[in-house]
Amino acid sequence: MSDSTNTVAAEADLIVRSEGSVGVLRLNRPKAINALTLEMTREIDAGLDSFELDPAISVILLEGAGDRGLCAGGDIRGLYESARVGGDLGKVFWSEEYIVNARIEAYPKPYVAYMDGIVMGGGVGLACHSSHRVVTEKTRIGMPEVSLGFFPDVGGTWLLSQAPGEVGTYLALTGQTANGSDAVYAHLADAFVPTAQWPALREALTKAPRDATHADVQAIIDRFATSAPAGPIAANRALIDRVFAFDTMEEIVAALTADGSEFAQATLKTMLEKSPRGLKVTLRLLRQARHLPSLKQALVHEYRAALEVFASQDFVEGIRAAIVDKDRNPKWSPPRIEDVTPEIVDAYFAPRADRELVFPD
Repeated sequence: MSDSTNTVAAEADLIVRSEGSVGVLRLNRPKAINALTLEMTREIDAGLDSFELDPAISVILLEGAGDRGLCAGGDIRGLYESARVGGDLGKVFWSEEYIVNARIEAYPKPYVAYMDGIVMGGGVGLACHSSHRVVTEKTRIGMPEVSLGFFPDVGGTWLLSQAPGEVGTYLALTGQTANGSDAVYAHLADAFVPTAQWPALREALTKAPRDATHADVQAIIDRFATSAPAGPIAANRALIDRVFAFDTMEEIVAALTADGSEFAQATLKTMLEKSPRGLKVTLRLLRQARHLPSLKQALVHEYRAALEVFASQDFVEGIRAAIVDKDRNPKWSPPRIEDVTPEIVDAYFAPRADRELVFPD
């Protein structure tokens, strides 16, 4: 490869290359904490095509450039600009992104996600459906979408609905982040590997045999993994299970209000800053996902709901307050949880011909 080609590759938003037996997918927008764009999503899909057919590649590795994190999520500002003018970026981006999320879960070769640093939103979709999910002492996994009038998408409702007890409900409704320990505890990750061990683990993966199985790759990871120390979510599991066990937001708020603990009151304060309609839609999606047969089915429901979000005032307002004007003072509509009627929530779940996610054959 020439120097000029190397320069182009280094500047690309996604680097796709082989290193030994590993097919590397490196998100390469470090200044934006590798935020995911539509073009990157398409390039990931093409990279997976190439690696799947290459007999020299036995392992896929997803990693992020820079030292801040794997991926801070989707390109929110682009979605904001499109939503403001009634564009269709949400419809196109989420369709292609969700299809890639499902593809990752079903990918035939071992797929290792290195989730060091920040992993949020779209980054969760690229990493947490993979077969081998590695976290570190620097990991911060979160799905803070309720802060934007949204919900944990990219299969987030599927992942969080399968977390132990009500841990997933807590994470979804508060937008709180999980450290590496709690990510393993919540079944969002599989192995805790200290960052100091990563270079050696990465090199070992590149030397995996060409016919490496999932078990072979897991054995390589296990050589470098350690027991994760207990995290704060695990420490508060009993309280979380008790107060988040309900199927309505009103009951959850009442349970948190009645609990006098510092954790409960801090959780309540955090939750009540979120979009009221986002909270109710999120809770319904989570409860629905518990009874669905597959990630694909969860993504179908998420896509319908996402396109209703894209057309809502809360989505634009949430992004404005958090990212554009940064005044942290969104004006939600309706402003209170009790004002979000069943009819408002039902609109996010109604099948519509123009809001159906169709997976390729």
